[in-house]
Amino acid sequence: MALGKRDLEAPQNEAITEEEDEDSPVEQVRLTVSTHDDPSLPVWTFRMWSLGLLSCALLSFVNTFFGYRTEPLIITMISIQVVTLPIGRFMAKVLPERTFRLGSWEFSLNPGPFNMKEHVLISIFANAGSDFGNGTAYAVSIVDIIKAFYMRNISFLTGWILVTCTQLLGYGWAGMMRKYVIDPAEMWWPTSLVQVSLFRALHEKDENRNAISRSKFFFVALVCSMVWYVVPGFLFPTISNLSLLCLLYPKSVLVQQIGSGMKGLGILSFTFDWSVVASYLFSPLITPFFAIANIFVGYVAIVYVLIPISYWGFNLYDAKNFPLFSSHLFTSQGQPYNVSAIVNDRFELDTVAYAQQGRVNLSTFFALSCYGLSFASVVSILTHVALFNGKDIYQTFRSSRKGKEDIHTRLMKKYKDIPGWWFYLILALSLALSLFLCIFMKHEVQLPWWALLLATAIACIFSLPISIITATTNQQPGLNVITEYIIGLIMPGKPIANVCFKTFGYISMSQAVSFLTDFKLGHYMKIPPRSMFIVQIVGTFLAGTVNMAVAWWLLTTIPNICQDTLLPPDSPWTCPGDRVFYDASVIWGLLGPRRIFGSMGRYSAINWFFLGGALAPVLVWLAHRAFPKQRWIRLINLPVLLGATSTMPPATTLNFNSWLLVGTIFNFFIFRYRKNWWRRYNYVLSAALEAGLAFMAVILYFGFGMRNVSVDWWGSRGEHCDLASCPTAPGIQVDGCPVF
Repeated sequence: MALGKRDLEAPQNEAITEEEDEDSPVEQVRLTVSTHDDPSLPVWTFRMWSLGLLSCALLSFVNTFFGYRTEPLIITMISIQVVTLPIGRFMAKVLPERTFRLGSWEFSLNPGPFNMKEHVLISIFANAGSDFGNGTAYAVSIVDIIKAFYMRNISFLTGWILVTCTQLLGYGWAGMMRKYVIDPAEMWWPTSLVQVSLFRALHEKDENRNAISRSKFFFVALVCSMVWYVVPGFLFPTISNLSLLCLLYPKSVLVQQIGSGMKGLGILSFTFDWSVVASYLFSPLITPFFAIANIFVGYVAIVYVLIPISYWGFNLYDAKNFPLFSSHLFTSQGQPYNVSAIVNDRFELDTVAYAQQGRVNLSTFFALSCYGLSFASVVSILTHVALFNGKDIYQTFRSSRKGKEDIHTRLMKKYKDIPGWWFYLILALSLALSLFLCIFMKHEVQLPWWALLLATAIACIFSLPISIITATTNQQPGLNVITEYIIGLIMPGKPIANVCFKTFGYISMSQAVSFLTDFKLGHYMKIPPRSMFIVQIVGTFLAGTVNMAVAWWLLTTIPNICQDTLLPPDSPWTCPGDRVFYDASVIWGLLGPRRIFGSMGRYSAINWFFLGGALAPVLVWLAHRAFPKQRWIRLINLPVLLGATSTMPPATTLNFNSWLLVGTIFNFFIFRYRKNWWRRYNYVLSAALEAGLAFMAVILYFGFGMRNVSVDWWGSRGEHCDLASCPTAPGIQVDGCPVF
């Protein structure tokens, strides 16, 4: 046994049988996850610790470093899975097999062949400090905007506490929710199946000799993905967003609004770039078809019905004064809003300058999609989960032993569970440290202690319903907008307090979901729970420290970092993500929601979306009760449907059209008519496409991007839809656009 940690990884009962256990009721799980377990495999090994710590530090460094650049790049856990496999096997060949003793401890640097469970823990180690889909700790952006945008001081210790506490806080209550979203078989977490499929492809021998093995298929697809990405990533970028209508009608604003996939409705717009397909909504190959169908209905209703009627029909909120599709802020005459002009030296609103420039205006698409439907979606989560999952949650709360279990849950019961006090301790310590921050370092973060408790309460309340949505649909609604709204009403004029409240409320919830996602992967792979817990906690501490160290290094060594107007024209250090974060702090913190969605703004009617979001699931539930035999009614998921376009912008119609098309092909047609192929290769293909893209993107960046080497021709100049962002109202004049 490696490193003597038998109490962390040994099962309580060695004999494991499966004859009487029930397999999962979810078909995708039955097709992907093995029902066998070998409890004798060592996981607490020198290989796991050394490769895990190194991978965690390296991934945190790379993702933080790339996050400041004009073209940010996120390296995911899949890349670590591919890279560490040959290294682990090499260590198994060369490390000494001798057994060492330190008192009662007995360990070996090489306890046997490099096994799948070690590999899983290494990958989870590497991913522990990454926010759900963001690549690095979200709270680093608070430090960035304080130092690079507001030009104020914040200490390294304060930033480290912010990062660490926001990353760990959600772990406390996430562990208490495991019995509701990990143990039940219906909570199947689709994204985990990609990892399961890849691990099995890399480690297991394929007994079907009549078909290409999954490991060989993975490496062939990986190489093809890498080679192909040279085309859209360097040689021919235009095929990433190819618009036929823009090419046919280069001088028509209306046609380009309809045809542009980046700035319009995306009719006859195509992409041949996997990074475009998988952006914002993750890989379409891993999303179940019923969720794709919900997103399709919501997307079509909003983009092709609501928006055209609002823009061309009613000219809602003077829609034609602004671009059809934009997330920017505008004056009433369609000009870009000069935000810096309304901020005084105390980082508060200059009311005189604001009165002179006028109220902030949004594109109608942005107001309805990003804000209105986000309001509806976040409220509908509570109603939907209460109506459709409330009874199951209550029964599980009364007795976790009475719920239906599958073989995977029963196999995991053979291992020692995590004591509840471990989670209570993490929650207590992280909350105490957060209170210390808000009480004794308030001059740096502006956030009072009571606001911290309110943000924590919001995150805790929403964590369970959002986990259920994520576990069944692979879509995770966010709390960023609603948290900004709440604290903006309570504390207007405090931009740093606003982003701190948002981060504590949104990211602690998101981290809870991320923690549970990794735990479901461990559940499927039969990883001892205590080992999972320790790896996640240690990895989060290490990643947060590396995140802050890299951020501090860049912020203090690169002159004018993140300042577009002060940087050289070819500088890559423009911080696009932090720019959006800064703008949000201005809108919600500096101005406050009353000046946009209240009596002082022009978008107060958007607040009715809250009521609509609360009532819409009730209508679906009543229809389900009235027609119980119509099973398709229960598959209507309002939080997913209403939140279908909440990522637009920055997501575009091109992203959605390609994502929906690919998802339907693989998860409806291939899943239904070529199930054997889907079972063997679907998730493996998803992993290979992502890994190949990531590897080639890094190679292209270091090989050409850092040297400013590029190609310049017609196929490298975008989608050629320059007129798609023009306003169409009479008399509105914008540079580069015709006047109507």
